[in-house]
Amino acid sequence: MTHDPTRPVILVTGAARRVGAEIARTLHAAGATVVIHHRHSAAEAEALAADLDARRPGSASTVQGDVGQDDVPEAVVATVLERYGRLDALVNNASSFFPTPVGRIDLAAWNDLIGSNLKGPLFLSQAAAPALAAQRGTIVNIVDIHAERPLQGYPVYSIAKAGLLGLTRVLALELAPEVRVNGVAPGAIEWPEDGQFPADERARIIEHAPLNRMGSPTDIARTVRFLIFDAPYVTGQIIAVDGGRNIRL
Repeated sequence: MTHDPTRPVILVTGAARRVGAEIARTLHAAGATVVIHHRHSAAEAEALAADLDARRPGSASTVQGDVGQDDVPEAVVATVLERYGRLDALVNNASSFFPTPVGRIDLAAWNDLIGSNLKGPLFLSQAAAPALAAQRGTIVNIVDIHAERPLQGYPVYSIAKAGLLGLTRVLALELAPEVRVNGVAPGAIEWPEDGQFPADERARIIEHAPLNRMGSPTDIARTVRFLIFDAPYVTGQIIAVDGGRNIRL
């Protein structure tokens, strides 16, 4: 079944799994047609799109690409516009995350972390800007509380997210008044699947937050939904969703 042209179209990068998938589900439940971007997780992306399409036919699709690579962001946005003829919101969620101890940083790590967390969002936003402006649309960047307070052992990731925070504020100026640009800065939401944080470190991080518990992907997704649908006079802002942890860092 074809897409309902009256519904907003939202591109969510890195949306096949984890937080990105919950963002896609939440925006779909709010009435949007969602484009689920992925880099390698084709099976998960297709399964999610099929599930959402079963609930509302013509309301979800997928697009693939490494947004940190040259020309890929422009190709991703072009695919969305060819498919739907409009773009109402862009959620820059795709992100690599791994340690890079000083003394062992190499170009491969730099290109991966900067590419996914900063370069990709910049060029996606630039490519999407005309279509977003036509719809009085919005961009939401998934930043990190460590954009302002670096995470030890993760200097390149922290640099990349600091750049994304700056990009959020820059684009809020550059794209105004037609396009709003905001960010969400998660705290402890989902642990990396590769065991980067041992159990005692995880406990310490949770205890350090005033709310003394982990958040959930739903906490992030609801905040993204708010910024897209319910915050028409908010731009250039970064909302920390971290149980208050940033005030103790």
